[in-house]
Amino acid sequence: MRLLMLIATVAVAAATLLATAPPAAAQSCQQLWVERNSYYKRAGYCFKTRRAIDYFGNGGCRYDSEGDLPLSPGERRRIAEITRLERAYGCN
Repeated sequence: MRLLMLIATVAVAAATLLATAPPAAAQSCQQLWVERNSYYKRAGYCFKTRRAIDYFGNGGCRYDSEGDLPLSPGERRRIAEITRLERAYGCN
């Protein structure tokens, strides 16, 4: 009976933690970086850093400036949110 009570308590605590944590809090710096740069890649950005070029490549790129990318307002908001999270988490 004690074991069942302990399991139930842990399950409730875990569910509460997951329900109250911001969705992006579970994302790592790498995941945030990939998500942010995936928007740029799909929009045709020509990457400049070795890391991004190695990961995404520059095939088919058309834009040298992030400001010129044809991104929706929602995509721009998400990119801004990711950038804030990267700063808050101390991502490089």
